[in-house]
Amino acid sequence: QASGVTVNDEVIKVFNEMKVRKSSTQEEVKKRKKAVLFCLSDDKKKIIVEEGKQILQGEIGETVEDPYACFVGLLPLNDCRYGLYDATYETKESKKEDLVFIFWAPENAPLKSKMIYASSKDAIKKKLTGIKHEWQVNGLDDIQDRSNLAEKLGGNVVLSLEGKPI
Repeated sequence: QASGVTVNDEVIKVFNEMKVRKSSTQEEVKKRKKAVLFCLSDDKKKIIVEEGKQILQGEIGETVEDPYACFVGLLPLNDCRYGLYDATYETKESKKEDLVFIFWAPENAPLKSKMIYASSKDAIKKKLTGIKHEWQVNGLDDIQDRSNLAEKLGGNVVLSLEGKPI
């Protein structure tokens, strides 16, 4: 059942910016988000972009060595989140980039939080058109193991994720 939660326009704007892969200037690419978290507003009525919970493409190699590990580090241990992760990976054939929608619902999140995030998931998914990969994660062990993400992206054809071998 739907929760009646709405999606803030900022969420859609961030998604559209992440989705666009036109050749842009180096400066524009640096400002593009590699990963971002979305949370429920305090009144639990809107899905919003979580303040300060993002990684920019320009930070990779400068302040962020491993964007995937950094993304995992942004997740709260005791609450749910939605995340968008721009995965860069390699298969035998080619290098690829895909957006992955992640629904983070850790075991020790409050039941009420799990319920409202689960029932609001369709609201955000409807707005994020064209997402190929969705991953529901229920614990740190799952998400810390990058082979689980590789599995979502294409199974055993994935050779590396973020330049690190699987």
